[in-house]
Amino acid sequence: MKPTHIAALCITLLLAGFASAADVRDVRFWRAPDHSRVVFDLTAPVSHEVISLSGPDRLVVDISTAEMKAATDTLTFENSPIQRMRYAAKPDGKLRVVFDLSDAVQARSFFLAASAGQNDRLVVDFLDQQKENEPPKVVKSVSETPQRDVVIAIDAGHGGEDPGAIGPGKLREKDVVYKIAKKLQAKFQSKRGYQVVMIRDGDYYVGLAKRRDLARKAQADFFVSVHADAFTHPSANGSSVYALSQRGATSASARILARRENEADLVGGVSLSDKDHVLAGVLTDLSMTATLDASLSVGAQLLGEMGKISRLHSKRVEQAGFAVLKSPDIPSLLVETGFISNPGEARKLATSRYQNQMAQAIFEGIDRYFRESPPPDTYFAAVKRGTVAPSNDVREYIIASGDTLSGISARHNISVAELQRHNGLADSAIRVGQKIQIPPVQ
Repeated sequence: MKPTHIAALCITLLLAGFASAADVRDVRFWRAPDHSRVVFDLTAPVSHEVISLSGPDRLVVDISTAEMKAATDTLTFENSPIQRMRYAAKPDGKLRVVFDLSDAVQARSFFLAASAGQNDRLVVDFLDQQKENEPPKVVKSVSETPQRDVVIAIDAGHGGEDPGAIGPGKLREKDVVYKIAKKLQAKFQSKRGYQVVMIRDGDYYVGLAKRRDLARKAQADFFVSVHADAFTHPSANGSSVYALSQRGATSASARILARRENEADLVGGVSLSDKDHVLAGVLTDLSMTATLDASLSVGAQLLGEMGKISRLHSKRVEQAGFAVLKSPDIPSLLVETGFISNPGEARKLATSRYQNQMAQAIFEGIDRYFRESPPPDTYFAAVKRGTVAPSNDVREYIIASGDTLSGISARHNISVAELQRHNGLADSAIRVGQKIQIPPVQ
């Protein structure tokens, strides 16, 4: 081979080596209840190796042909076993990242190829040891609580690595729906007869299958997943309610939404390599029939309440194959609180007042269902049978567009005169946003 050809070949190989190298553009940290997560945002695919060392405890991550370009000086690891992160380039071209630990940990790691607008990523999870040894908490113990609480699992969609849809002004779906979910939690917790389980109680991602598993572990009577929709055209608007379908989507929009929501694991950072989704889906769907009727009944109640404060994108409960709703024994719904891609609805969704109104609507719909059709071993069933007196709780209600005092009185089985007397109202005039109290039914 001529010298010029050898030189050209060397340059080609050198350029190919540079082309295959990846830059670490960002390093992010997320804290979840049972683990800590570090995410390396990459410009190209990499291979990696994880090594645990002791004396002192460290976790070493060797990343092939990578270079650290991220600013890590301000990165903190609060409430985690990670004390600090340091890195250095190795002679073989690998990037060595060392995590100094306060204690030994179990680690899991996986690479996520670029998808759904996200770059290639390397995910390293530090698993909390003590969490794995805690015995499961039994919620539905009739012997301990003859009239047990109804258990509501509230799931704020997306979180952590997955921001969900992005609206005007970089309004993030994960932030909006978490605020609505927290307000919904407070409403249930303020009423006797309910116990709430928050599927996500912070800014971290929970896999779709794990969301279902957490609800089942809590022995939930109902699962509600809160979201905010998005569309390519900003004119799309309205709120909607979705249940699982066993026979295909009820509309094109429901099918598109289910596909987008089911891709959340790819964005949120969940390894899918060990899951047979087809088999799991079939086995789960076989046992879903018993819960679908309850899901649709609650969904109809929710639409009735949500329609009082917002335009409905669909006036029926739509159905599609949402992975997060595939709990075989728990009635489940996915609520789209509005289109965050619509400037007008985004402005409303960003306000605490509208978030509270939406939480109130969701609460009213679920609450009415369980008061009318309570599980037989619950406090609400005992109240319906007349074996216990109803709670003396006073309930707060926020007047929504279209509300009338007569309509509110009929909905809560109380006279207009009693509502006026309890709230010091001289007449039936009310205004949107006004707060009134619903006294207990005597």
